[in-house]
Amino acid sequence: MENPEIAKSVKTGSFNTNYHDIGSGEPVIFIHGSGPGVSAYANWRLCMPEIAEKFRVIAPDMVGFGYSDRPEGITYSMEVWVQQIVDLMDSLNLEKVNLVGNSFGGALALSLVIKYPEKFNRVVLMGSVGVPFDITYGLDKVWGYTPSFENMKELLDIFAYSRELVTDDLAKMRYEASIRPGFQESFSSMFPSPRQNGVDLMQSDENDIKNIQKEVLIIHGREDKVIPLENSIKLNQLILKSQLHVFGQCGHWTQIEHKDRFNKLLLDFFSEED
Repeated sequence: MENPEIAKSVKTGSFNTNYHDIGSGEPVIFIHGSGPGVSAYANWRLCMPEIAEKFRVIAPDMVGFGYSDRPEGITYSMEVWVQQIVDLMDSLNLEKVNLVGNSFGGALALSLVIKYPEKFNRVVLMGSVGVPFDITYGLDKVWGYTPSFENMKELLDIFAYSRELVTDDLAKMRYEASIRPGFQESFSSMFPSPRQNGVDLMQSDENDIKNIQKEVLIIHGREDKVIPLENSIKLNQLILKSQLHVFGQCGHWTQIEHKDRFNKLLLDFFSEED
């Protein structure tokens, strides 16, 4: 059986990036979060087909995650991930794109827009990192994950508001993903103890965030146990042209827990005239 997580491959700098590329029209790059066993497909599988009806959807596995290369001796950092997206855009001849960033991907989206404002149009931040906060119990558990089915089940309970979403099948899929060769080794090297450092290294300067002149849609689940809702409230206060949409009865997985509303929000936002 083919693995739907493995899609196209393109050279980005010194390594290859696995990425999904579907639909046509104005391009939108989706950047996944940093959970164990994550891939672009695992994060965005319920969004990509719908958004691709009107836009070109590009969803890469960030280096160290999913099925992109894991280069020997690499030190994972925001600079490395920023450069990967820039290299991906260059390889695909994309001059300007819309951005969607989930959690860790939100911090990366902020870094990209601050450093290369001319390359990006509209931005969506979902359950985003990027401003100072004390690491939550939930995020500490996510980054400190050691592989077992029970540990993965516990994590999915932290991620999602509703137990209905956290099926044993989903836990099994994500657990099996987390133990594929190389996955846990790269994951455990990214966010070592004390894990507050990982939060701090993903922050953007407050003045730089204030200077963002893009239209920004900020989305958060009210019951998010991984990234505090206060992050998104802060980002909404800092970013001039931003709007904040908070989902009740929702944890850290807005794009899964409220997929239809989430997809509609994105389609409407990206379809607006500037």
